[in-house]
Amino acid sequence: MKVRLLGTGDATGTPKIGCFCRQCSHARDTDTERLRTSLLVSSNETTILIDTTPDLRRQLLNAGSPRISAVIWTHGHYDHFMGLGEFYRVQKTPPVYAAEPVMTYCGGIFSFLLNETKTVLPYIPFQIGDITVTLIEVTHPPVYTCGVILSDGRTRVGFTSDTNDQLPEKTLELLFGVDMLFVDGLFPPSFRKVTKHMNLDEADRLAARLGVVSYRIVHMSHHVPFDYQNQGYDGDEFVW
Repeated sequence: MKVRLLGTGDATGTPKIGCFCRQCSHARDTDTERLRTSLLVSSNETTILIDTTPDLRRQLLNAGSPRISAVIWTHGHYDHFMGLGEFYRVQKTPPVYAAEPVMTYCGGIFSFLLNETKTVLPYIPFQIGDITVTLIEVTHPPVYTCGVILSDGRTRVGFTSDTNDQLPEKTLELLFGVDMLFVDGLFPPSFRKVTKHMNLDEADRLAARLGVVSYRIVHMSHHVPFDYQNQGYDGDEFVW
C-alpha cells in the first residue's frame, strides 16, 4: 500500500491569495505550495482518492495522472469535494463512497456527474479492491465529518480529516496504534483553541494519546511555518 499526499493545505491553500506573510512570501519565492488536503491511496489492485479538492486537476497531474478506482468523501466543505468535476472528459467518474449525510449533500450538488454512489455506515469496514476501508466519525462542528482508516491486511493508516481533538471514544479506539496517522493541524500553538480544528500542539498530543509513532500533520493554514516538525509536504509518499 502506498499513500501520496496530494495536498496538505487548508481551504485557502498556501500561498494565500493577496497575503504577504512570511510563509506566503516563502512559498512564492521558492515556488512551493500547499494545495488543499487530499490523499491518494494505491495498491496492486486499486487507487483510491480521499476527497476531491478544487486543486484536483493539478494534484492528479503532479501524481502522474493516475486512473482513479474510487473516491471517498469525508464531508461537505467546499475544499473537500468541489473538485469532482475535474473528472469530466478525463475518465468516467469513479464510484463515490461517503456516509449518508455527506452523500446526501455532496451527491445532490454533483448528481449530474455521478455514475455510482455507495452510501456506507461509519465503523463498518468495507472493501475497495484489496484495501479495507472504515469511516470513523470525527468532530468538526457544525458539519458532519468522517475520518478514514485504511488497511491492506498488514498496515493500518488513519486520516482524521477536519476535526478538533474531541473525538468519539469509538474513533479513538480504532485509531489507536495505527502505523501511520495523517492528522489535522490548522494553526500554530499560539492559536490556543479553535472550535472546528486542532492547533499543532493538539495534533501532537492526539498522536501521543493514540500511541502513534509515525504521523504527519496535514490541513495546515498559511500561518504554519514550512519547517514545523512532523508536518506533511505536498508530494510526500509513504510505502509499506
